Amino acid sequence: MKRNLFVLSLLVVLALLVTACGSAATATQAPVASTEAPVAATEAPAAGPVVLKIAYSSTIDTWDPIASFSTEAAYLPNVYETLLKINKPGSAETYTPVLAESWSVSDDYLSYTFNLRSGVNFHDGEPMNAAAVKASIDAVKDHGGAGFIWWSVDNVEVVDDLTVKFNLSTPQPIDLIASSMYAAYIVSPKALEGFAADENFWADGTSYGTGPYMVESYTPDVEVVFTQNTEYWGGWEAGQYEKVVASLVPEATTRQQMLEGGEADLAERLPNENLGAFESDPNYTVMKEPSFFNYMAYFNTLRAPLDDVKVRQALSYAIPYQDIINIGASGLGTQSFGPVPAGVYPWDDSVGQYTYDIEKAKALLTEAGHEGGGFSIRMTYTASNASEEAFAPLIKDSFAQIGVDVTIEALSLGEQLKLGRSGADAQDMTLMLYWPAYADAGADNLWSLFYYTEKPSWNLSYWNSPEYNALWDEASALSGTDFAASKDKYVEAVTLLVEEAPGVFFYDTMAVYVIPNAITGFEYNLNYPFWHFDYYNLRAAK
Repeated sequence: MKRNLFVLSLLVVLALLVTACGSAATATQAPVASTEAPVAATEAPAAGPVVLKIAYSSTIDTWDPIASFSTEAAYLPNVYETLLKINKPGSAETYTPVLAESWSVSDDYLSYTFNLRSGVNFHDGEPMNAAAVKASIDAVKDHGGAGFIWWSVDNVEVVDDLTVKFNLSTPQPIDLIASSMYAAYIVSPKALEGFAADENFWADGTSYGTGPYMVESYTPDVEVVFTQNTEYWGGWEAGQYEKVVASLVPEATTRQQMLEGGEADLAERLPNENLGAFESDPNYTVMKEPSFFNYMAYFNTLRAPLDDVKVRQALSYAIPYQDIINIGASGLGTQSFGPVPAGVYPWDDSVGQYTYDIEKAKALLTEAGHEGGGFSIRMTYTASNASEEAFAPLIKDSFAQIGVDVTIEALSLGEQLKLGRSGADAQDMTLMLYWPAYADAGADNLWSLFYYTEKPSWNLSYWNSPEYNALWDEASALSGTDFAASKDKYVEAVTLLVEEAPGVFFYDTMAVYVIPNAITGFEYNLNYPFWHFDYYNLRAAK
């Protein structure tokens, strides 16, 4: 049914384009000779809008930029903007100013002052100013999906109409946080008031940002049409896309067919097994880059025998890492160095890895008093994750070689997390795909996944290491003043984590993009893993 609706809506769009681009009238009879003097030619009809068609896999959980914490991050940055944008790794400058033109930090690193861009309005006509910035950050801190990233901000102070100050309880890199792909959008105060009065305020997708595009229409699970914000502060030039038709297409093969058949100009996440055909086609460029995502598993350290570090190490040596990469990612991945994805701060390859070594695994089990294995494990994975479904049997088969029996169970993510949060009654092993909320996996991954608290949200290993917590605390305190020293402490923490093995770290995924040569302006930025296509920078090749 969704596919039929998509086809119908696409035909309507195409019909409108043909009508707009066609002649003013169509001849229905033979021309009649005229004896009158010729009249001046009328002006040619205006060309139709320049339209970009994209086939997306990314779903939309919410249009609320405050609550957003999922794959709608593929769309929202075209509509909403942040104070700063973090540039791709290796750039000459770390940040690009967006709604803030400049910023400074106090000598004690306890306040950041942002000087805002003047003359910027939200899509609803409201001015973007310091009061709007304060209202947005206050809302995120109150009920944002990733509001935790602002934990160090005591308050946001309006200095004047175009100056805003962030006052902190402890030094943190607020410029980095202000460039996050989640929880950092600046939103019209009128929209925040509208949501406070009506919880369904965001349902229709109406946009209240400052970005170059606005949502023109939204058909859930079928299509989003974006149109230019003609008053955009960045201005417009000829050749930029006036409209973007985003089709929501869950099937990867269908997205590929749309790209090859001309129904889409760009497509997201094509089947890995078919990439070779595009690599050999001169009309396309295939890019393979590091990504923000990695696959891992928790061991429940509250349950025997997984409370024994030697047992956890033995199981870590019994993981067929390369086979898992080959099956789960079609070879498009690299074995992880802990829970920090390659290329993301504070990744470091000195922390070590486990290798696939069945004999070493058997020896460690014997040392732990479990010669020949002799115990069972209940392992769960997220039912909707095809990669986990594909490689989970490899773990079962490999563990069988050391005498450990594995029962595999598929659960929804919600069910998996609920079970995982039940302490000693939880599953023994939980497969997980994770990514940081912003470009600091120390502040997110290393805290969220393994920092011990009495009521863990994501630490489903229940690993309780005062030494690890202390190292993380030191690293976090240094992150706002000395990034290099902070990284050193994070690396110590990850080294300890890998040695004690409360989890298994399978692989970091690779981001793969198939870009037709007919499209220019595409640029991959590791720090915005869902924002594949920046509409404002894309052009049709001349």
